[in-house]
Amino acid sequence: MLAYLVRRILYALPILIGVNLLTFALFFVVNKPDDMARMHLGVKHVTPAAIERWKQEHGYDKPLFYNPASETGNAFTDTIFFTKSVRLFIFDFGNADDGRNITYDITQRMWPSLAIAIPTLLVGLLVYITFAMTLAFFRATYIDYAGVILAVVLMSISGLFYIIGGQYLVSKLLHLVPISGYATGLTAIKFLILPVLIGVIGSIGSNSRWYRTIFLEEINKDYVRTARAKGLSERVVLFKHVLKNALIPILTGIVVILPMLFMGNLILESFFGVPGLGSYTIDAIRQQDFAIVRAMVFLGSVLYIIGLILTDISYTIVDPRIRLGGS
Repeated sequence: MLAYLVRRILYALPILIGVNLLTFALFFVVNKPDDMARMHLGVKHVTPAAIERWKQEHGYDKPLFYNPASETGNAFTDTIFFTKSVRLFIFDFGNADDGRNITYDITQRMWPSLAIAIPTLLVGLLVYITFAMTLAFFRATYIDYAGVILAVVLMSISGLFYIIGGQYLVSKLLHLVPISGYATGLTAIKFLILPVLIGVIGSIGSNSRWYRTIFLEEINKDYVRTARAKGLSERVVLFKHVLKNALIPILTGIVVILPMLFMGNLILESFFGVPGLGSYTIDAIRQQDFAIVRAMVFLGSVLYIIGLILTDISYTIVDPRIRLGGS
């Protein structure tokens, strides 16, 4: 297992380096520091002196890759690539364009994002899998047909409708929970109920329909027919055999969600005023704070790769054949 884990990490390093180089090219080659200065200053007639002053204040006045005129004698380290890109590998995100420490902001804002994402993931999985297995249990019946139609209808509705409709109905008309905002401690629960509820409802259609397809594929396999031939009830077949063998594709789908556990939900956090990493990224894009956007893109790539590695490890737990094949 250790050798397998090390091998997967080594495979991931070139991917992370490639993402880092691509991000650097987009931010500093396609979008040059002079362009950043003009957009940040927000003035039509920006003087060259103002551009140079902004670049010096934010560390963009150095060459991209090689600095032969470096005062410290470090021609390769005294560059934009080293200070703004290579340092990301040690999670040194530096300061935002307005002077804030990005690492400190991330450590503070990750908790509101996790407070929404973890309950949404856990409650969502319980609802989606239960609903999908119910449809699979009553497959080819009116209950199955009605459930599929409901799932398609829910998939066809925009997520913004759930957010705006939920805020209007639950908060404005019924006054059950606050319409937006956030608080620390147990008080935060009343601010999280509605975002979590909307996050679950907004994904019922697509996830339940997908899980139903997975379960129906498993139901038609030989081992299921063998289990039925042994006299096992349909409930035991579904929950003991089908669900267990469907875990691999389910885990694969969860990988896409894992980075969002940390990064936050961009739309939900913005609409509900939650000070998480999602709203942090949206605010950075709106304010053209490229340092924060760069850091969040890199962090999202790291989390996605970690999710892939964790998924590979979970495969070996739920399916011993993978572990035996790897050894």
